[in-house]
Amino acid sequence: MKKYISEIIGTFVLVFVGTAAVTIGQAKVLGIGLSFGLAVTIMAYSVGAISGGHFNPAVTFGMWINKRISGTDAIYYVISQFVGAVLASGVVKYLLGAMGASTSNLGQTDFAKISAVPALVTETLVTFLFVLVILLVTSKKFGNANFAGLIIGLTLGFMIIASLNLTGGSLNPARSFGPAILVGGTALAHYWVYVVAPLLGAAIAAYVAKFLGSEEN
Repeated sequence: MKKYISEIIGTFVLVFVGTAAVTIGQAKVLGIGLSFGLAVTIMAYSVGAISGGHFNPAVTFGMWINKRISGTDAIYYVISQFVGAVLASGVVKYLLGAMGASTSNLGQTDFAKISAVPALVTETLVTFLFVLVILLVTSKKFGNANFAGLIIGLTLGFMIIASLNLTGGSLNPARSFGPAILVGGTALAHYWVYVVAPLLGAAIAAYVAKFLGSEEN
């Protein structure tokens, strides 16, 4: 149970800090990327020691493919991540309302400038790179426990910066679901992209990491 609560807390902090930076803080691209990335770093060095610090169904999927987590734990991790994301978006919506600001923007991800296919390609690519880094820096063969959290956070931040103006830089089905379910509209209609692409990217990353030797002792 402690593992699942840790995933709720970690995902909550990720989504709350990141989307609050977008909406309440009105941060620019660099600030948004660093907000999400540093939130992951902070959580990786705190509750990450309890759950492994996934905070993302795509990460959990990649870990499951490479047999680093059981199927049962993977299911409960994903449920926990979605719970954390929805709670975070609910708090952001409440705080925006308390400010008298519009609650139509909760930091939801969407792709207004490109069509679905480029959006799929973008999210698949950045998630692949992100999960590949995670699988390598947390592996027994290549990993470095002292710096893994920092590397993972920086990678997430840079992947978001690279993709923010294309897809909103999600890389995370739970992160996109929280705002989308409360806002609706095209963010919810396009949500399938933010499920299919990250899971595909994570699957490719799992097999590439395994080929590179990530699962070797």
